Amino acid sequence: MPQGEISTTSIVRDALASGKEVFIPYTHKLAETGKESTQPKISVMDMLRLESMEEFESLRPDKWGIPSLDKSSIPLKQNCLGGTGVLPERPRGGSDDLGLDLIVMPGMAFDTDLRRLGHGKGEIAGSPRASQRPFLGKTDFPPSIYCKTIQVKTNADRMANAVALALVEQIILPPEAIPVASHDQPVDAVIVGDGRLIVAKTP
Repeated sequence: MPQGEISTTSIVRDALASGKEVFIPYTHKLAETGKESTQPKISVMDMLRLESMEEFESLRPDKWGIPSLDKSSIPLKQNCLGGTGVLPERPRGGSDDLGLDLIVMPGMAFDTDLRRLGHGKGEIAGSPRASQRPFLGKTDFPPSIYCKTIQVKTNADRMANAVALALVEQIILPPEAIPVASHDQPVDAVIVGDGRLIVAKTP
């Protein structure tokens, strides 16, 4: 569990072995649109596709200990929002051929209202392309206990389902709660190490 987050290595391996398309984050600097060049660049995250199990096994950890793509391979990588490589601006509107079905969200802590505490870098919660989750393409979820329990978003929503993994020790219980800002979005569900599945409270 490097850097306080659960390793998703086994999930990635299983997805690749099952023939699923797997996209992993690539963080880079991007100048804010409309700002003068003197303004500092912000960190943003693009989701780029892994080509094979061999490529996954060849990834090297970045300064955070996260297996990362080689920078030289980035321009040719399929982007989940369309095209290849990093995108200078987030595309507006959706396309039936773009997007992610499921986002496995990292985090240091979560509360029972599905709020998330990250490392404070802001690539996921605060960047322009994360202010809206990637639009879904055509999606058929296979039957599973999680899809039966989590209300899967409809085609009208066109947003990926964000599911987090957490150890028992990472769950903040009431009356304590994780402080959030206006741009922070809760996850759709948290799978806890003791077998619990935390989902949004029904009205």
